[in-house]
Amino acid sequence: MEKPLLTYIGERLGMGILNFSSVGGGSINQVYYLQTKSEKLLLKLNNKEDFPGMFKAEAEGLDIIRRTNSISVPEIILQDEFGNDSFLVMEWIDNKRPGTKASILLGEKLAQMHRNTTVNFGAVADNYMGSLKQSNQSHTTWAEFYIEERLKPIVQIAIDKHLINNDNMKEFDQLYKNIPRLFDEEKSSLIHGDLWSGNYLIGIDDRPYLIDPAITFGHREFDIAMTTLFGGFSNEFYEAYQYHFPLNEDWQQRIDLWNLYPLLVHLNLFGLGYLGQVKDCLKQYI
Repeated sequence: MEKPLLTYIGERLGMGILNFSSVGGGSINQVYYLQTKSEKLLLKLNNKEDFPGMFKAEAEGLDIIRRTNSISVPEIILQDEFGNDSFLVMEWIDNKRPGTKASILLGEKLAQMHRNTTVNFGAVADNYMGSLKQSNQSHTTWAEFYIEERLKPIVQIAIDKHLINNDNMKEFDQLYKNIPRLFDEEKSSLIHGDLWSGNYLIGIDDRPYLIDPAITFGHREFDIAMTTLFGGFSNEFYEAYQYHFPLNEDWQQRIDLWNLYPLLVHLNLFGLGYLGQVKDCLKQYI
């Protein structure tokens, strides 16, 4: 990190930065631990031309979650630009591995967050899923939103990259026709949108925090399905969630339907290694 940027951040914070160090976990952004005289902070940094508006959207997403008074998120301290850099400074969370108490709290607090609703699906500013932009235009049904704002745009990227062929495209066209009858519509829920195990933290007091949101008002099964994609969520988490906000009895039949979207994101970002999983999910619903 260049000294002029560090000096600027210190000036904006109104306090000197005593030291800093790079921390892991940033596949898109550079991530740093900052130590000031009075507090520990986390800095995320990227090129503003590569990911325009990413940190603004992240800060807004965290603020929307915070205002639900349900699950905790890190406090946003500063979001700004300097030269070619865009950056986000937030509260540093000392964290630990989740135990039983923390897993139960995570399920309970996520259920509380999901009870926040609005009239339409989408209905928040556009944001990012990983390094890919995603649109959150409002639709009256989740089926319409999922097809038009999630699947169609991400499938088009895969077509443009020659990652899927015409036969795959015909299968997606059939899927779009089938989706409305594959599930029961319910009121929209505020969902995290990228809920894998790397996007929650457990504080040393067992308090769960959500980070790196890709929020929208969507179907809450989408969040729960994604928790199963890469693991990292315990049985206690699912039991607590079900106790506080039970899912439809057949929700597990749609896990692969909702996970099509994050798998397509991974296909576009990381290549053909994910194509087999995409095809396996797709064929179940056509």
